[in-house]
Amino acid sequence: MTILDAGCGGGRNLVFFLREGYEVFALDPDPGAIACVHDLAAQWAPDLPPSNFRAEPLESSSFPDGAADVVVSSAVLHFARDEKHFRAMLEGSWRLVKPGGMFFCRLASTIGMEGRFRALGGGRFALLDGSERYLVDEADLLRRTGELGGRLLDPLKTTVVQDQRCMTTWVVGKR
Repeated sequence: MTILDAGCGGGRNLVFFLREGYEVFALDPDPGAIACVHDLAAQWAPDLPPSNFRAEPLESSSFPDGAADVVVSSAVLHFARDEKHFRAMLEGSWRLVKPGGMFFCRLASTIGMEGRFRALGGGRFALLDGSERYLVDEADLLRRTGELGGRLLDPLKTTVVQDQRCMTTWVVGKR
């Protein structure tokens, strides 16, 4: 099974997959993050080629369409600058999922704390923890699931983080 971490940061979500022998790919716009992933791969999966890890933005990745069985996007999409950027990041991640594959996404939302965040425009909000994020809601995620031509593999699940922000897990299968 192939795993691609779209917005991998330093690779915290990849250690298990590397250690267990999955074919792992990763991308992040920060070259420093990719250097950390190279170090992890050298430790846990030294046979993986360096070209599996690329310093590129999600919306313009050089990985081919359908590059992975599972694309993971954990705490990434809510950093979109606005709706247009969110859509580009989402579409850039989705195109990497193989037909029959899975998109596992964790992102900030309003679900569970509706009306508690101050709108800043362009889909961005000021959160109670002092951060700013692009936020989605349940209707938005369900609509986007349909627009992608996907299907929910698991119901949406949201965690309220100490009454400051909400993190939703969105798992979509590609037909």
